[in-house]
Amino acid sequence: MRTGGGRISGRATPRAVVVCLVLALAAAAVSVVALATGEFHLSISEVLAALAGQGQGLAPTVVLQWRLPRVLMALLFGAALGISGGIFQSLTRNPLGSPDIIGFNSGAYTGALVVMLLAGGNYLQVAFGALAGGLATAMAVYLLAYRRGSHGFRLIIVGIGISAMLASVNHWIILKADLEAAMSAAVWGAGTLNGISWTQAAPAIVAVPLLIAAALFYSPRMRMLEMGDDAARALGVRAEPVRLVLLVLGVALTAAVTAAAGPIAFVALAAPQLARRLTGGAGIALVPAAFMGALVLAASDLAAQRLFSPVQLPVGVVTVCTGGLYLVWLLAREARKS
Repeated sequence: MRTGGGRISGRATPRAVVVCLVLALAAAAVSVVALATGEFHLSISEVLAALAGQGQGLAPTVVLQWRLPRVLMALLFGAALGISGGIFQSLTRNPLGSPDIIGFNSGAYTGALVVMLLAGGNYLQVAFGALAGGLATAMAVYLLAYRRGSHGFRLIIVGIGISAMLASVNHWIILKADLEAAMSAAVWGAGTLNGISWTQAAPAIVAVPLLIAAALFYSPRMRMLEMGDDAARALGVRAEPVRLVLLVLGVALTAAVTAAAGPIAFVALAAPQLARRLTGGAGIALVPAAFMGALVLAASDLAAQRLFSPVQLPVGVVTVCTGGLYLVWLLAREARKS
């Protein structure tokens, strides 16, 4: 049985492999352009030479120290959001089941704000706050939606309600903070990669690949759950424990991104569905979703840097604008189907 452009055994179809290669090449091309463009313009050959350790003059500093952390984080965070969205859309069996729609982004943002503005925590403490907030929100949504098992529609409805409540809490926390801290938190809350450095990127470089590897390890069992709990149990999958592990992994991926860059909306919503349409699969495949997420976020961040240069927008502004159009189209499509 094929699901998500691949088999339950995990072997990808030729079409899925081709799609992943094309998406990887497109993401690499966008990244090279991002490394080359800016106030200090470089040629493609100068960028490639700097990456190979053979650059001259200021090129190595500009590429390796100033621009590469941002480009690398755009790719890594995009992949993380694509996989997180794929997990939740698979668990809920609904294209609207993404962490930014069902409240997990808001929960991670709340946890980060509490540590950042009320406790005055450092970067690592903010990261743990985001993870704790995301996990607490996920557990609340899971328990409130649980009734002889967790079903996708209830998870989405409960998650939307929790998200609305947390959005009010987040606004209240910002309003109660002093002006300078509130402005900083508001900009960060839009989702931004502006000014990210190797120091900020280092924890994510360690944590996010480990979380991605764990999610891919559970991917075959996730696809079995798409066939229904009874069929999954018949194949030896313990439905609720596996679902809970996937839930934690999805939230952790979202929280890792939120801790470093703030809540970046709509990438997790759009990337898995765009990848599914390209691969032609009936379900969600995490690897194509990761490549699509990396491409979407890298392209959005390049647009955020260059559309109103020298002013740099938060990347979340671009993803909200483009993702909002995608959400309208998706809602209209789902309404026609029903």
